[in-house]
Amino acid sequence: MRYLVLSSLVATSALSSCTLYYESQAEAMVERQMDAMVLVEGGEFMMGNPGGWSVRSDTTPAHRVIVDDFYIQKYEVTQEDFDLFMAVTGYKPSDSRYKDMKDEMPERFDNALPAVTSWVDSNAFCVWLGNHTGKEVRLPTEAEWEYAARARGQMLPYATESGEAIEDVTMAAKIEVSRYYASAKAALPNPPGAFPPNALGLYDMSGNVGEWVGDKYSNDYYQRSPIDNPKGPAEGQRDIFEGFPYRVLRGGHYEEFEGNTTVTRRKGSETLAASSRGFRCSWDPARI
Repeated sequence: MRYLVLSSLVATSALSSCTLYYESQAEAMVERQMDAMVLVEGGEFMMGNPGGWSVRSDTTPAHRVIVDDFYIQKYEVTQEDFDLFMAVTGYKPSDSRYKDMKDEMPERFDNALPAVTSWVDSNAFCVWLGNHTGKEVRLPTEAEWEYAARARGQMLPYATESGEAIEDVTMAAKIEVSRYYASAKAALPNPPGAFPPNALGLYDMSGNVGEWVGDKYSNDYYQRSPIDNPKGPAEGQRDIFEGFPYRVLRGGHYEEFEGNTTVTRRKGSETLAASSRGFRCSWDPARI
């Protein structure tokens, strides 16, 4: 009995030490995440495809939008930070395939790469940051994301230093695919910050992973978007299989070089993760 009690005390002590370690690491991570926020001064711009920037019909029409000041992270959240969030909170990913995905492609879940997340996961991480800082941290709206990617709404088709897509200079090279060969080198996203930032100091908004934003998705939303701080439709389209809302993904991704313009928008079921998806957080300084 004495042995069992002693063993229990040792196990409890080890568990407590482990918890304290994770909590300490999490505090440092929260501070680092918030220090990486960039203030974007609000303004007016023409959101959407002005012509020739995308082949997707849901990127038109270009329409006038005004956004208020907001903060947005310089970098996409990494897998290491998302794993730490899960360890310290006990959070379970919303996608039931998550563990299988990790087992099948462990190289994509490398600590340094953008986190593989669903919209639900991404939102949970941002809300957790907010709970630790007293700020209303959230995913950026679609309008905020595009305004920031285009360096405060400039007529730039790519969110790069020059506004151009130059392989291995401003963003990753396209994946070389043929009947016999697919480039292993280009088959993964890059660690955040691998290429120069855009004019606002924001990295990888073109060419790395598609990024979740807060908005629900509707393919005709641009035809009826309000001018002031649009936040997407109240009721968008839904996944026909599971019935969950679709959410907007912005910024193209590493698997499709030609689709990496700032006006590229895709949809994804809010509970499903994918290797080509990630996120960054934002917050509104007017709502502290």
